[in-house]
Amino acid sequence: MPPAPAPMPESTVPETQDSVSPTPDMCDSATADAHDLDETDMALVDALQTSPRAPWSRIGGVLGIDATTAARRWDRLRASGLAWSTAYEAWERHGRGQRLCMAFADVAVAPGSLAAATEAACADPRVASVERTTGGGATGSDGALFLTVSCSGTAALTRFADGPLAGLPGVRDVQLSVVLHSYREGADWKVHALDRGQRSRLTSAVAGQAAAPQHGDADRALLRALSCDARRPYSDLARDTGTSEATVRRRLARMLASGQVRIRCDVSHLAAGRPVISTYRVAVPSAELDAAGHLVAALPGVRLCMAVTGEANLLVSTWARSLSDAAAFEVRLGSRLPGARILRRDVTLLTAKRMGRLLDDDGRARGHVPVDHRA
Repeated sequence: MPPAPAPMPESTVPETQDSVSPTPDMCDSATADAHDLDETDMALVDALQTSPRAPWSRIGGVLGIDATTAARRWDRLRASGLAWSTAYEAWERHGRGQRLCMAFADVAVAPGSLAAATEAACADPRVASVERTTGGGATGSDGALFLTVSCSGTAALTRFADGPLAGLPGVRDVQLSVVLHSYREGADWKVHALDRGQRSRLTSAVAGQAAAPQHGDADRALLRALSCDARRPYSDLARDTGTSEATVRRRLARMLASGQVRIRCDVSHLAAGRPVISTYRVAVPSAELDAAGHLVAALPGVRLCMAVTGEANLLVSTWARSLSDAAAFEVRLGSRLPGARILRRDVTLLTAKRMGRLLDDDGRARGHVPVDHRA
């Protein structure tokens, strides 16, 4: 398997966040009114996508606002469910004996059962993301779910597919594509509201020394405390994990430097002006797969690009501003990969869950089920 990508530049050197104002826990509910993102909101999201735990003073300085205003805007975005920050275990950075397995599941659902199957899938912590798509089953009338799942190895994945997934209401068929290598994932995607100079001011200038990943109970407790809100102060994390603030700082620095944990800032794709989510299954000659993965991952609009098992060995997901833009991307994809074949393309009709976050019909965060492959 090709080597895993390097961790984010920001993640190598943890920073002390400013104490600006307490932020309520918005994982279970949101109270603010929804609105579209303005230019400053988009820049703020981009800043947190670039450096998820940067102090508010640094973020405000890059955006040209004070730290209090930056924090207050972020609180408003979180309260409305338009943007959120989360931490999760990186499957590709497990050490010896750690066999976290990530896969995509195409689930065909009988007519009339799609809502119940969606709800059940969202409730399972092994299912990181849930999308309803245009794909259909053998009858042509089935509904379709596209799931991102993680389990503790291939044996656990098999049991999960044969048991809980096959047991979802109305399920007719489950097809798995196991991830072999990640070229791009959601944590790498940005709204691109900042220029290169602004982004460089947010990334750490000094890279830390890579650390060996660990996966003990203490690490898992810290990850769970971070999963709902990855910008929580160190003092809160220390309280919730029953340890000292210094220990939390040291442990989180090691988890980030090793690539064991990734932090990402997500945003409602509708509010961000990217309402069209498309997924392509591409068959690429084996000798060209790695080069194709790197090439496609760099294309504008690509949010996810992974090598997977099966005839369609490259899975690509994009966010686009319109259906015509999505069609134009497919033409561009074909021209860049002349030796490849697009075997399937699906449009997401509804995203019900994204990396543990439960979403409403407008793509706003309204709840949270922590991702846990050990469930």
